[in-house]
Order: sequence, then structure tokens, then C-alpha cells
Amino acid sequence: MKKRFLSFLIALLSVFGAAAPENLGLARKPADKALDKSKFQLVWQDEFDGDSVDWNKWSYEWWVTERRGGFWHKDMLEVKDGKLIIHSECLDHALENEYYEKWKDEIDFKDYKPGWYTSQITTNGKYEQKYGYFEARCKVPASTGMWSAFWMMNDGVYEIDGTGNDGTEIDVFESLSYNLHRFGLDTVESNLHFDGYREAHRYKHVGKYLIKPDPYADFVTYGVEWNPDEYIFYVNGKETARSSFGGVSDNPEYLLLSTEIAGNNGIAEEDPKNTGRMRIMGDEHPQFEIEYVRCYQYKDILENQ
Repeated sequence: MKKRFLSFLIALLSVFGAAAPENLGLARKPADKALDKSKFQLVWQDEFDGDSVDWNKWSYEWWVTERRGGFWHKDMLEVKDGKLIIHSECLDHALENEYYEKWKDEIDFKDYKPGWYTSQITTNGKYEQKYGYFEARCKVPASTGMWSAFWMMNDGVYEIDGTGNDGTEIDVFESLSYNLHRFGLDTVESNLHFDGYREAHRYKHVGKYLIKPDPYADFVTYGVEWNPDEYIFYVNGKETARSSFGGVSDNPEYLLLSTEIAGNNGIAEEDPKNTGRMRIMGDEHPQFEIEYVRCYQYKDILENQ
């Protein structure tokens, strides 16, 4: 009984943060304030209603193979039954890299090896947008030791100048806490990053939010409104938080959908992101399923173009 109570207490602390007053209450339900879509016009979308990825809209190619505790590979992407599916699977052999000759000399390039494989997909080089509302409807993988995300980026994120005005990584949502699912505490997080990812890196944990229905069993809509003054985050059309940390990005950004395996150097292991240890093996293949991605622009911006 004591062990069970201790586990539950640890779970609560994981959701609500440390006892510091500024962290208390970070895990909260979305507010009642609803998104006003009347000020937007749909300008880009993918409903995934075909039988393969539309490479006119999306891109995969780049030099990143090893990603944290696993590997990203194009073969783990599939469009089926009106959904984009990012598969995750532990393989006893290395997959082939069709981009080897092009990217082998990049400093961050690494060979594929046996281990956990999953993937990402991006509009980099295909579509980017400045300001508006960006939305994806997803079901995240039900597994510890991994997380999925809908996020935005541009090259300005790497510029070190003390602000996020030239580019901010906007994490619309990340599903980092499946280890809390057994306690009925289903949460996602929103975060902001800029000034690269080394010593100068600046980071804002915007918040952690309790999600209903179950994001691991049901589709949930995640969105962010981005304007010159702030980012406004939404879950199922209800506002969760606002932030202008570091200054709002004023350059176009591209979209990403991804799954990542907890760990380092391509080896799956528990990490400090509260994901828990990877426990799924054998024939179980967790999936990140996306019903659609839609980008809206402010009508007044379109009228003035």
C-alpha cells in the first residue's frame, strides 16, 4: 500500500512540477475560452486521403539518421485509411539509407544500426508560413520511452542573438508522460526554444495540460495561433496558454510531425523527460496517427497582400 501511494505521489509531482510556487498548477485543464476561427482563412492542408505521402507537400530527406535513443527512417511513414501513420518498431537489422551518398559527409551524419526505428516528416522546402493558426488532429503512441510532437521551426532558431525574433522552435504539443497514464493523468506539453541547442540555448516550458478524451486512444486536436504579439496554444479548440517568451518569431516557419525514442546514441533508455523506460518489445508497434494538418492565415493579412 505504501509503495502504491508513493508511486501516485511521484506521479502527481511529475504533473504539477516541483513544489516551487511558480511551477504549481502547470498541469491544468484547457480553459473555456474558445478559438475564434472566423478571423482566419484556410490556406494549406493535408487530409491524408490518398494511399501514399504527398511529396509535393512534405519532405523527408536530410542527414539526420540517429535521433536520441533510436533512428529516423523514411520507411516508417505510411498513409492509410485517411491517416498519416508514423510507425515505431525495434529492428534486429539496420535499414538502408537511400540518401547515404548525398549526406555522408555531414558532420552529424551517422550510419543506421539495429535498434528502435521511427520517423519524422516536415514541410521544410515545401511550405512555410509566418503568422496564422496551425492545427493537427492526432492520436499519440501508447508507450513509455517515446513521445510524439507537432512543432514548427526555421533556420533562425540556430542564430544566437538573445531573442527568438529571428526564429523559435514552437512545440505545439509533445506527449512526454505516458508513464502517468495508469494514474489517469494524461498530459501533453507545449514549449518554446531559440538561440540554438548548446550553451546559449533559451527555453520556456509554456505548460503541461490534462487532456480528455484519452490522447492515446482517441484523436485530439492541437493548435497554436501565432501573431506579432504572442503564441496562443489550444487543445480541442480551447485555449491552454499564451506566451511571448524571448520575443515572437517574425520569420516564416515550416511544420514537423515526429516521434522520438528516449535515450542517447541510438540506444533506447529512460531519460529525464519523464517518458519512463521503453517497455514495448516484440510484435507491439506503437503508432503516431495524424488525421489532418491545416494552416490558416489571418484574413486581414491576406487582404493586404
